[in-house]
Amino acid sequence: MLRKISKPTFILLFFWITSCASDLFQAEDLFYQKQYEAAISELNKYLFLHVTDVKALHLRARSYEELGKMDEAIEDYEKILSIDGNYAQAMAGIGKIYFNEKEFEKAELILLRAAKTDPEDYEILFLTGRALLQNQDYKLANNFFERAKEINDDDPEIYFYQGMARAYIGDAYGCAGSFNMYVSKQPDNMVAVYNRGFAYMHLGYLEWALEDFDNVLKKNPTHMEALAKKGICMAKLGDTDGCNYIQRAANMGSDYAQSNLDICS
Repeated sequence: MLRKISKPTFILLFFWITSCASDLFQAEDLFYQKQYEAAISELNKYLFLHVTDVKALHLRARSYEELGKMDEAIEDYEKILSIDGNYAQAMAGIGKIYFNEKEFEKAELILLRAAKTDPEDYEILFLTGRALLQNQDYKLANNFFERAKEINDDDPEIYFYQGMARAYIGDAYGCAGSFNMYVSKQPDNMVAVYNRGFAYMHLGYLEWALEDFDNVLKKNPTHMEALAKKGICMAKLGDTDGCNYIQRAANMGSDYAQSNLDICS
């Protein structure tokens, strides 16, 4: 037979439970207000009694990250994984810290685990692709970007990094297509415009490539590689002024221009 809880005890228990819940809600509110120290203070109180609450631990880890306290953040992520070994976002949290600290091999290993655990999380797939790109596994990086794009094709960044991966694996059409999509969403990013021009150049679309290199040079007249490639496109199109651009780029130190000086001989 269950022992009946007295009314005063019940009231105290009710207020204790609601107070704990309030600590967590308040911590979430403080986090979204970017008051991270205050959020951690509330979470410390809450976690004193709820030591296995992975949501609270995750929120505290994120607060530590925002404050630049990466060791404390990793410690909380590892606590989460000791409680729930399949908590993919904790793996991704550790992977993101490693990535930002340029520990790309360590980042790749744990991010691959996270992606296997939760293959539908866009952020995990995207960051895994970026780690693979840094580690020069361009083909697998492209595959991860493609999977991420199936989940969210609105993020301009996915096209930029997939364009880079495709460039490295020699997929000129795919590279041009990716950078074309990126430039349509972020037209002021000259890195993407330059890379698209380079892809067009390799595909033989010299007029389109020339237009891209011109746009880059309008923003940055000393971009020697854009200058070199503009000259080469002009020369191949029969414009002898292109040789002047190639020579200028070579004088500025462009290896690409120097290796293509014979186009004007």
